[in-house]
Amino acid sequence: MTRADLAEELAAMAAADHEMAVTGAAHGDDPAEQLAWRRLTARHGDRLGEIMDEVGWPTADLVGEDAARAAWLIAQHADRQLDVQRRALRLLEGAVEAGAAGARELAFLRDRTLVNEGREQVYGTQVAGVRDDGSPIPWPCAEPDRVDELRAGAGIEPFAEYVARFR
Repeated sequence: MTRADLAEELAAMAAADHEMAVTGAAHGDDPAEQLAWRRLTARHGDRLGEIMDEVGWPTADLVGEDAARAAWLIAQHADRQLDVQRRALRLLEGAVEAGAAGARELAFLRDRTLVNEGREQVYGTQVAGVRDDGSPIPWPCAEPDRVDELRAGAGIEPFAEYVARFR
């Protein structure tokens, strides 16, 4: 498979993910839509695992910015495939250390993986729910007093600005 083919495939998977997410299937009440979302993310997670076998982490240098972001999105949504998520996290860590990927994406994937493992998140990027007034309820953080400092180090806006977008 060429780099262009891989980039096109990753972009198509992200587009399908986005389309289903905006229709509400990811978090809706319809069991059929929820099942369709789970099937899609599982299929994408499986394919990302194969891609990681073939090329490691698909960095922007390898597949372009859009496709690299698509790979990150697919890893983010592989919630029921912790093996894929953990492996993506390790490979993305290496890419960040090599200067081939961004700390922001790594922070989001680290938090997502920690939450899926039932642990406290680091950066406060994962939301557990929404209050009646529309304000988000974050998953617990390991160091809540340092969240903004840690977020700044990863290139993420302060927590208050982040949650204001949810309202």
